[in-house]
Amino acid sequence: MSSWFEIDSPASAHAGELASEYGLSHHGLIHLDRVYWNLPEAALIEEVIFRKEGSLLQGGPLVVSTVPHSARAAQDKFIVHEDTTADDIWWGEYNRPFSRDKFHALLGRVQAYLQREDVFVQDCAAGADPEYQLPVRIITERAWHALFARTMLLKLERREAMQKHVPGFTLIDVPGFHADPRIDGTRTGTFIVVSFADRMALIGGTGYGGEIKKTIFSVLNFLLPDQGVLPMHCSANVGPDGDVALFFGLSGTGKTTLSADPRRRLIGDDEHGWSDEGVFNFEGGCYAKVIRLSAEHEPQIWDAVHRFGAILENVVWDPAFREMDLEDDRFTENTRAAYPLHFIPNVVPEKRVASHPKNVILLTCDAQGVLPPIARLSPEQAVYHFISGYTSKIAGTEVGLGIEPEITFSACFGAPFMVRHPFHYADMLRGRMERHGATCWLVNTGWVGGPFGIGRRISIRHTRALLDAALDGRLAGVEYRKDPVFGFDVPLYCPGVPDDVLRPSTSWGDREAYWKRYDALAARYVENFKLFADGVPEEVLAAGPRRLHGSVPEE
Repeated sequence: MSSWFEIDSPASAHAGELASEYGLSHHGLIHLDRVYWNLPEAALIEEVIFRKEGSLLQGGPLVVSTVPHSARAAQDKFIVHEDTTADDIWWGEYNRPFSRDKFHALLGRVQAYLQREDVFVQDCAAGADPEYQLPVRIITERAWHALFARTMLLKLERREAMQKHVPGFTLIDVPGFHADPRIDGTRTGTFIVVSFADRMALIGGTGYGGEIKKTIFSVLNFLLPDQGVLPMHCSANVGPDGDVALFFGLSGTGKTTLSADPRRRLIGDDEHGWSDEGVFNFEGGCYAKVIRLSAEHEPQIWDAVHRFGAILENVVWDPAFREMDLEDDRFTENTRAAYPLHFIPNVVPEKRVASHPKNVILLTCDAQGVLPPIARLSPEQAVYHFISGYTSKIAGTEVGLGIEPEITFSACFGAPFMVRHPFHYADMLRGRMERHGATCWLVNTGWVGGPFGIGRRISIRHTRALLDAALDGRLAGVEYRKDPVFGFDVPLYCPGVPDDVLRPSTSWGDREAYWKRYDALAARYVENFKLFADGVPEEVLAAGPRRLHGSVPEE
């Protein structure tokens, strides 16, 4: 809010009370109007309402709109190209080079844009393990973005910690500033630019909150491997006996839903590190997709998004009754809710480091309807499928997607956030799995009985039954078949799961059509993996699928 109106907002009198001694002039931000430092949640929500950035619904959740940017702008992400880091970055589709001169020129325009304007600062941390924790500063022009950052990252609890905070990485977020591609070297008016040399990132031209979260995750993906920590795009939970499970997967594959299990304690729903001591969460919050969220099937998440302190993005709501409609996708399929981790009742305390995983779950949403619902992978197969990262993009998670799921191969189940080459992360994963005796499973949450439009989505009840059996060891004692295409082991029996789900070829009306579609998927795998063949060991290449070339296997 510009100072030209000379109106005091609810938190004006206390705006600087929790300020850090390391001021904003260190980031080149001068001649600002009022700086709101480290406001707590209640004060930020008052500011959001006062500034008409959002509205409160029944029960207390805050609803905001980010339209037209209701998903990540993956094609507008850049990494500054400079000598000290250039050789370590996986340049290409997701890490586009940006000149250092252009970065500093863009930074100068952002600094000028913020003069005489209010800004909100949240001094936070990323990484629950103090040994690997990154001090972070989020500077934004919107109160709700400050609330989002405070919700998703680890907030500082003590006044002294806020006063002494010196950021190891700073993110300046200016959704109201649009770049000029002719001047700034961007693709559009939207930009996400990360400079590791400057320890700074700039986000502009988009109000989508997920850009803040994923930018910090990308930073950790680059920095932590040098400290011996594997950064992972996964959710994680722990059983009553201390057995940790990791759930890798893109948005829409079910990692948030499946990890929020009332019989297991949640470590976190999206981003974690695996160090020599164990697994730790990067965040202090959850960011769940909520379109068609069910109180019956996802009661913990349902309760969390209906509370004061939750932030709803692009959710349709009734202004008269102040009630949300999670069935309505008129704005986007990618409706989201951010809420503190402790809103999930059986959560592991944020500052805890859990033990080493016993099970690693690779989640895929197979819209082709051919993959089995669960398969056990060898270490080499685990690396192959981890690097491949096959799934189907679900509508709304990125700008430009339509209604029908789109086949994609997203390396490490999070290619847009992987700054180093995928094999770097895959090799770290295999080493840790072998060292700690973890079992890897490929779990399909997609379609059965036919592809999208013909078959049906695998029941979450069946997926949970398979996962429960895998995690508690019951699948260790059943008979398996060798899959004729991928060579992985598929269980022949699991309590509570029909045979036609475990053997998907039998659920298709046309058996020959099934194997033709399966062979086509194998061809896509083979073609995709050519991108990574150089530098990947021969045993990993050999762990890929075998083409059928028109033949129909005997079962």
